[in-house]
Amino acid sequence: GVRVAYVSVTCDHLRRTGQYNVQRCKGSGKAPYQRCSSQDSLDEQAMVDYFKEVEIIQRSGDAETQEDLQLKVADEGEQEEAWLMEAGLATLFDESASDGEDSIVLLSTLTRTQAAAVERRVETLKQTLRKRNKPYSVPDVREIFKPSPASQSKVRDAHKTTHQCWNGAGPDTPGGGADAETDINLEVSFSEQALIYKEGLKVTQPQNEADDRLPDFRVSQDKTGQTRVGDLSAEDMKKVRRLVLIEMSALFDTCGIEVKAHKALKVKVRESGLFGVSLSTLLEQDQRRILGTKVPLILQHLISHIEEQGLDTEGVLRIPGAATRVKAVCHELEHKFYEGMFPWESLKQHDAASLLKLFIRELPYPLLTVEYFNAFISVLKLPTKKQQLQALNLLLLLLPEPNRDTLKALMEFFQRVTDHKDRNKMTLNNVAVVMAPNIFMCKGFRSKISEQQEFAMATGTANIVRLLVRYQNLLWTIPKFVLNQVRKHNMENQRKMNRDRAVKKLLKKMAYDRERASDKQEKNTEAEGGFIRVQAPQFSMVSMAIQLTEDLKASDVLTRFLSQERSLSVKREDLCLYEMGGNIKERCLDEETYIKAVLELNPSAEWVIKSVQH
Repeated sequence: GVRVAYVSVTCDHLRRTGQYNVQRCKGSGKAPYQRCSSQDSLDEQAMVDYFKEVEIIQRSGDAETQEDLQLKVADEGEQEEAWLMEAGLATLFDESASDGEDSIVLLSTLTRTQAAAVERRVETLKQTLRKRNKPYSVPDVREIFKPSPASQSKVRDAHKTTHQCWNGAGPDTPGGGADAETDINLEVSFSEQALIYKEGLKVTQPQNEADDRLPDFRVSQDKTGQTRVGDLSAEDMKKVRRLVLIEMSALFDTCGIEVKAHKALKVKVRESGLFGVSLSTLLEQDQRRILGTKVPLILQHLISHIEEQGLDTEGVLRIPGAATRVKAVCHELEHKFYEGMFPWESLKQHDAASLLKLFIRELPYPLLTVEYFNAFISVLKLPTKKQQLQALNLLLLLLPEPNRDTLKALMEFFQRVTDHKDRNKMTLNNVAVVMAPNIFMCKGFRSKISEQQEFAMATGTANIVRLLVRYQNLLWTIPKFVLNQVRKHNMENQRKMNRDRAVKKLLKKMAYDRERASDKQEKNTEAEGGFIRVQAPQFSMVSMAIQLTEDLKASDVLTRFLSQERSLSVKREDLCLYEMGGNIKERCLDEETYIKAVLELNPSAEWVIKSVQH
């Protein structure tokens, strides 16, 4: 009775405020939302909490404290042009673009579905220019992607591998038997897998799961190691981002989902302070105080305070702090935080949680970015939960580094909150429904969708937050097929450099390369003799030789190093073995990586131990 009464009150309030068009409210006994059959079921009480959170946000009035973000939908052709530029393919519509050679190399690494995504945008741009009666120099896409016999063979091989994986038989499991619904294949392009699914080679739909009972997806053990966000050099991450943009678009294209990107028109925002300040401005302020800061210090302090005092507090994220007190604390933080004068010991846990949510809502640009906001919303249109996770994985890699690092810190915190659910009564569903409005009710987007659309977003956005929290061990990684494309890109660039060595300004470098080649020949001789040479230039031990065996892992190399460098002040968890050179610029290896497997993938790699900053 209490629950139905509250639902009725919520419906009346939302109708009065004009926020939602609710069709069934009083006396229905139903939660005030409509479920989509393709989405997971969230229970009635969970959605009541969602609308209660919406009311709290509306009452707080923080949405009126600054100008709404002004959004603009790209004109016809403008979106395709911006996409090609972001993908590093500007040369396909602008012959004067400076990255022509690099574009050609990038195109040579694409799969058939990725190439189709590029073709589609080039053709759309070409048609737009033709309509405008403008001269254009967009090349014929049939010439760009003219298939060679070798590439056609690769497509057939990829098709076969994908077919095997969808049917539970991967390359390492000849007899099959694996549960293909819960196995994540990172070696084949996600859009290629979606195409096979679409062609009918896999027709069973996964069952919807209610409450916190989501399937346990697993990734098969890869001897070359898992590559997490932050493990690659900035140079290689730039290539990753371009390839991921193409792959993400190819995945949505393959599934027949059109995603319109918005552009943000500049609005006047605060240039200093804590709340209502852009992430880039916040981090500039923070890095002047603590070098290398990646997550805003105010957010770090709020999370730490809640974890120290309130993880066992019932309803820690659900029950709001007193509005007047939260407003006063916010004002006090603005004046005392950086001076170290704020009395953290007096801050109540529910107030701290309300401040954390306020911080997210007050960002002048959404945490998920204006550009990819609609893509995040569209994730649940994908037909299977596996494809939804794959799309989220790609979207997280596309986020700017400050947004990605901040979102990651939040999701890890939410996971720790749910770890204490027996005491704080905050299950995965509870956390998802109270945080979804704070993450997705962004300034500017409210006016761009209808009331019914906004209402329908309730369960969808809560489900997206559920996936982000539940599967973060899978989502914050770089798929192996993308990394392999980066390796191929680097190899092609090296070949081009080798062809250009006759240029006069490279003569000096050639002499240096000859010396290095001599050293490398010596190193290769070591490897052929069953040893690798590991360097540690940051420490007193310059290098050491380690016997190469089938079972040698990165963890074994670090153990050997620590046994010889006993006076180190660096902790074991702050050390990493890096794969450097060859077809990768720099990659931090996880401790379960098999060295021989990486050496087979990158024969020219060098091995370096360095300290890392967490």
